[in-house]
Amino acid sequence: MLLEALGSALLGLALAWAAGLRVPHRLPSRTLVLPTGVAGALFGAFITHSALGAGHSLATLFGALVISAALLSLLLRPTRERGRAHQLSPNA
Repeated sequence: MLLEALGSALLGLALAWAAGLRVPHRLPSRTLVLPTGVAGALFGAFITHSALGAGHSLATLFGALVISAALLSLLLRPTRERGRAHQLSPNA
């Protein structure tokens, strides 16, 4: 279980680092992104391990990866459109 937790934390850190390199303009600062990836992976590993039990290390790591990606996706901000900003009309 300790190796699952360590592997999950490393997977979450790697995923957060990759997301920070891929779309840095759509994410907040790295001081928030990196711990979010690790925390999401650890939480995902906990949930998956609780649901499946011992002996399912690959499934636990996959669950950690999925939950970490889901939490990191919540940090994404929309892209800014070039030109005029779209505003809602008062009658809409």
